[in-house]
Amino acid sequence: MESFGSVHFALIALFVLGYSLIALEHTIQLNKSAIAIALAVLSWTILFLNQDGLSEKLSAFIAEDAQIVLFLLGALTIVEIIHLHKGFAIITDLITVRSKRKFVWIIGSIAFLLSAVIDNLTTTVVMISIVSKLVKDREDRLLMGGAIVIAANAGGAFSPIGDVTTTMLWIDGKLSVWPIIRDLFLPSLTCFVIATLVLARKLRGELTQSTEGREKIEPRGTLVFFAGAAALIFVPIFKFQTGLPPMMGVLLGLGFLWMLTDVLHYRYDGPSHLLIPVALSRIDTSSILFFLGVLLSVNALEQVHLLHALAAWMQTTFANVELIAFMLGALSAVIDNVPLVAASMGMYDTSQFPPDSQFWQLIAYCAGTGGSMLAIGSAAGVVFMGLEMVGFVWYLRHITLAAAAGYVGGILVYLIT
Repeated sequence: MESFGSVHFALIALFVLGYSLIALEHTIQLNKSAIAIALAVLSWTILFLNQDGLSEKLSAFIAEDAQIVLFLLGALTIVEIIHLHKGFAIITDLITVRSKRKFVWIIGSIAFLLSAVIDNLTTTVVMISIVSKLVKDREDRLLMGGAIVIAANAGGAFSPIGDVTTTMLWIDGKLSVWPIIRDLFLPSLTCFVIATLVLARKLRGELTQSTEGREKIEPRGTLVFFAGAAALIFVPIFKFQTGLPPMMGVLLGLGFLWMLTDVLHYRYDGPSHLLIPVALSRIDTSSILFFLGVLLSVNALEQVHLLHALAAWMQTTFANVELIAFMLGALSAVIDNVPLVAASMGMYDTSQFPPDSQFWQLIAYCAGTGGSMLAIGSAAGVVFMGLEMVGFVWYLRHITLAAAAGYVGGILVYLIT
C-alpha cells in the first residue's frame, strides 16, 4: 500500500461522491447522516478487502471517535433537559428593549456567550425561537436570525465545548482549554462585533413586541437551567483536574442532572415529560451519526496516508500556515466544517504543529466562523434556513458580506495580537 494505486483511487472517488451527495442533501432529499455512515462502512470495506490486519486499527479509530460521539450525546441531552423545563425562558424574560438595533445587539451578545457554554447549534435554535416570538416583521426577524448564526458560530469557536470542530481539536489534544479561550476570544468577539455592526445598520425603528409567545418555566425549571449550565462548565475543569477525557466529565454531569431531575419531580403527578429519558428521545441523534460517519470515513483516508500526501502538497504549494487555515475556513462555507477539521487532524500531527500552536488555533477559528458566510456552511445556518424557511440566495444577498467582514476582521486581530 506504499504506492498510489487502485485502492487509493477507489477511496478518493468514493469520498468525493459521498461528500458531493452530502453537500446536495437539500436538493436530492437524502439525509446526510445516512450518506455519511454508508460512506464510512464502504470505505473500510474497500480497505478490508485489499489489506490484512486492519481490525486493531479500526478498533483504535472507533475508540477515538467514540469519545466525541459520547461527549456530544451527553452535552445534547443536558441542553435538551433544560429546554424541556423551558429554562431558556429566563433569557426571554430579560429582553425588554424596543429599539431594533439595541435588540439585535442584545440577542447577538446572548448568542455569542451562550454558544460558548452550550453549543452553537442549540444556541441558534433557542435564540431564533425567542426572536420568532418577540419580533413580528419577517424581514427584521431574518436579519436578526442571520446575526444570531454569526454570533453563535463566533462564540462557539473560542470555547472547547462551543463548537463540535473545536471540541474535536480539544479531545484530540491539538488544543487545550485556557489557550483556546485566551487567544481566540478577541478574534471571535471581533468577528461578532464587525458582522453585527454591518447588519444593525439595516434595522431601523422600534419593535412591536408581543408577550403572547413568552413561555412559562416548568416546575424547578430555573434550578435545572443553572444546574445544566454548571454541568457543562464543569467539563473542562474536570478534565484539567483529573486528566480524564472530556467525555467522562460530561457523562458525570449528565448523571448528576439525571438524579437531580428524578428527585425534583418524584413528588409530582405526571411529570414524565420533564425527565431525562424524554430528553434522550428528543436529541438530534442523526447529527451524532453524521459526525461518526464523517470521522470514520476520514480515518479510512488517513489509514492509507492520503491525508498526509495532501498535507505535503499544500505545504509545498502554499508554504504558509495562515493561508492554509484561511482557505480551509473559506472552504467550510461550502463544505461542512466537520470533515474539513477531521481531515486537517489527519493531515497534520503534533510533531509538525505542537498543541496550541498558531496553526491549530487558526483552524479552530476559521472552521468555526468561516461557515457563517453561506447558509449551508454551518449547522447553525442550516437550522436557520429550516426554522425560518430562508432561501440560499436571500442569505447570500443580506448576510454573507457581514459574515465575511467579521471573518477577515477576526483573522487580522488574531495575527496582530
